[in-house]
Amino acid sequence: MTDTLTNPKLIQGRTGPWEIVMGLEIHAQVASKAKLFSGAAVGFGAGPNEQVSLVDAGFPGMLPTLNRFCVEQAVKTGLGLKAKINNKSQFDRKNYFYPDLPTGYQISQLYFPIVGEGVVEVEAEDGSFFNVGIERLHLEQDAGKLIHDLSPTESYVDLNRAGTALMEIVSKPDLRSPEEAVAYVKKIRTILIYLGTCDGDMEKGNLRADVNVSVRRPGEPFGTRCEIKNVNSFRFISQAIQYEARRQIEILEDGGSIIQETRLFDPVKGETRSMRSKEEANDYRYFPDPDLLPLELEQAWIDEIKANLPELPDEKRRRLMEQYGLSQYDAVVLISEQAKADYFEAAAKGRDAKLVANWVTNELSARLAADGKDFSESPVPAAHIAELVALIEDGTISSKIAKEVFDHVWNGEGSPAEVVERHGLKQVTDTGAIEKAVDEIIAANPDKAAAVAEKPQAIGWFVGQVMKATGGKANPAAVNDILKAKLGV
Repeated sequence: MTDTLTNPKLIQGRTGPWEIVMGLEIHAQVASKAKLFSGAAVGFGAGPNEQVSLVDAGFPGMLPTLNRFCVEQAVKTGLGLKAKINNKSQFDRKNYFYPDLPTGYQISQLYFPIVGEGVVEVEAEDGSFFNVGIERLHLEQDAGKLIHDLSPTESYVDLNRAGTALMEIVSKPDLRSPEEAVAYVKKIRTILIYLGTCDGDMEKGNLRADVNVSVRRPGEPFGTRCEIKNVNSFRFISQAIQYEARRQIEILEDGGSIIQETRLFDPVKGETRSMRSKEEANDYRYFPDPDLLPLELEQAWIDEIKANLPELPDEKRRRLMEQYGLSQYDAVVLISEQAKADYFEAAAKGRDAKLVANWVTNELSARLAADGKDFSESPVPAAHIAELVALIEDGTISSKIAKEVFDHVWNGEGSPAEVVERHGLKQVTDTGAIEKAVDEIIAANPDKAAAVAEKPQAIGWFVGQVMKATGGKANPAAVNDILKAKLGV
């Protein structure tokens, strides 16, 4: 039997290994200034019920008008997911009562979505790639928000989100581990940001996921799934999957059966809890929305959108590897943020691309992360990284001194060249000065010098001492060559 040693994605239970099977429904708020069926504004931070039209509030006689730009954003997303764009689609009413849904129904797409099947290539933690099938993408309107913590006896309703355009991206059940699920959501988020169709802000709820989890014995048919609603962080997605899979395994190993239901994840307790039994489509009494005509898209318009797509993450990764000779790892790290990739390319022109990539992905990324900034907010312009690398390349400074120079540049003391001049940080290439320091250290340590003949690697100690004596400014290659000559190595 396949076990967890040959397949690390499997979970070991009391009675043997189990496999997790998952599909995700990602809800992405469309980047639009207006709602899907009304002219009301969309934006974070407005006061309660300040962005609500009569259509959003469900007033009698108010008719929805489809936002063309939201349709364009959905088509663009579908193309970015390598999915089929359906020339004909239809809006349906999903009927259910909830206090933050004034109409008593949500306008969505069930039978004929705007986007059909596609595929997304995702990189795993080990650098390999796996594909996740896209089942569909449909447009729908969001509901409002209930607020329960302003009063001990009443709930308040904020309809600002009501009617906001959402894209629901439904994957096929192709995911087999929490790590794969997180990597998939990250990839979808990156694609959406590159396309400009969703800002991907999970803290504001603009991107969230419903996770469908089931378990089975390896090779057996799919088990009964449970849906975990509205998980809004990568960490919570991983934790929710791990808990839910273990919960289901324990039930099955005790002889029980899984009830298909909708669950919520409690991030404080780190567990899922039952919310309601899982409804089927007929429970919502779906039917075509009588106020909206079927949506027909001209192929010429779709082709025009496709022709104007930006460079997407996968294409950018391949180009960075070919154009700059970067490793797959470096390219993947760089394209993870569009601003980071743009920054790298601005700094890499005419420079050692690998060295630039190291500075961008390591030193600069760490500083920005520590300050809670992204690359679009970097206090160090790309031109300064390019200049810093140029100073290393021409031998003006060493890689070690470069870190000191970077500290000064980060603190706003000017360009790298200005910092080097002001602080006297130029690398010592004068062999006479280096030779003098070498002679002094050898003379002061005759025992260690004699030991180098038997143990050549001990020369490293002398290199360190010379660098220390010259304030780290001596050219390391010159130091090494002079030491070898003096010590007869």
